[in-house]
Amino acid sequence: MLVQVNGIQLGVEQRGAANGQRTPGTLVMLHGFTGSAAGWGEHLDRLAARGLRVIALDLHGHGRSDAPANPARYGFECCRQDILALMQQLEVRRGDAVLLGYSMGGRIALHTAFSGYFRALVLESSSPGLADPAERERRSSSDEVLAASIERDGVRAFIERWEKQPLFASQESLPSEVREALRRQRLHNRAVGLANSLRGAGTGVQPPLHARLPTLNIPVFLLAGELDTKFTTIARSMAQALPQARLHIVSGAGHTIHLERPEEFDSLVADFCVSMFSS
Repeated sequence: MLVQVNGIQLGVEQRGAANGQRTPGTLVMLHGFTGSAAGWGEHLDRLAARGLRVIALDLHGHGRSDAPANPARYGFECCRQDILALMQQLEVRRGDAVLLGYSMGGRIALHTAFSGYFRALVLESSSPGLADPAERERRSSSDEVLAASIERDGVRAFIERWEKQPLFASQESLPSEVREALRRQRLHNRAVGLANSLRGAGTGVQPPLHARLPTLNIPVFLLAGELDTKFTTIARSMAQALPQARLHIVSGAGHTIHLERPEEFDSLVADFCVSMFSS
């Protein structure tokens, strides 16, 4: 369905309990760059089967959500405000939900978690941004080059390049039907949405959150894939800074744990959520 918040429409997938049901609780899921709510696939049903109300949304410029022309509308603070407004429209009360984000969705989820609205946070293969200003400037410049190439060459050409990144090398071991479904989902996005998402919510423009991590006094479950050495290092560093962190390194997985180890991912996430709502 489409939900109007703050002047834009956001695509939403829902499973499980009806509005207003408090127990055992709600899980809100944010996908990564080039993803969508529908891209979570069977995870939505399996997590709902554990008794959770599951809400997945299309982030700005992705899936069925609007793709504004102004990159600022994709920024982290705008995303936070829209997510909180969506929670109110869907009758998810303060403290009644766990927020989960993967990769880019994790960076947005982390920023949003400082609102105090969510009971707990799950971060899959994500980061608090780049601490070094020079590194942020370099990343912002490279993201602008990438955004311009999406607009110039189109989504299909971009996705072909995107899938060849070393970050996604472990996806080569996925069954062909899973890889094809992932590509179809990625191709469903629009050039303007992907380009402006990079400009407004890319790592280069993300406000670094390292100094704020010790003040995030909610449980945070950090998931990283063993083969994704960059993000396992980031996750271990975050675990040391967060007051209530839990860290799990998933054996044999790379950046996309939910695709590469789906049953383990669902079990870990569901167990964490149920423990949050039963405590």
